[in-house]
Amino acid sequence: MTRFTQEQLAAARDRLVPDVVADGLHVLFCGINPGLMTAATGHHFARPGNRFWPVLHLSGFTPRLLKPSEQDELLSCGLGITNVVARATARADELSAQEYREGGRLLATKVGRLRPRWLAVVGVTAYRAAFDDRKAQVGPQERTIGDTRVWVLPNPSGLNAHWTAATMAEEYGRLRVAADDA
Repeated sequence: MTRFTQEQLAAARDRLVPDVVADGLHVLFCGINPGLMTAATGHHFARPGNRFWPVLHLSGFTPRLLKPSEQDELLSCGLGITNVVARATARADELSAQEYREGGRLLATKVGRLRPRWLAVVGVTAYRAAFDDRKAQVGPQERTIGDTRVWVLPNPSGLNAHWTAATMAEEYGRLRVAADDA
């Protein structure tokens, strides 16, 4: 993996990272917002400590462990990636409540257009803020967006230490089974 200087990472602040999407996906994964490493590389969940790619494989969504640079291969598995808030920051706590709400509105529009079977928001705090659902928990939600069901997954960031890769893979695996049954 390319090593970036602090200056290069700082220069990635506020950059946008293109979605990996297509119509009719099985699952559209939705991160909070791009981190600086993601913005610098142009690849989702690119920070080395992020567990998204290993958990995606451990849960059975992908036949092998993909690298962030191989993100476009997700489409052949019926999977995609977007974010609640498009702009890159060093930390999610740099986002305002208004950005989350607007991001939720834009995400609902995107989901309505793309019509995935499932929207999987990776991070319960982001889901609560984006959709004004203070009581949401990890797991399937009652909310739908058109015909799209919604599932909240644990955030795969290395900072989310109370979820191990194994326990995250179990929860992601529950969604995979539900998506396969849909």
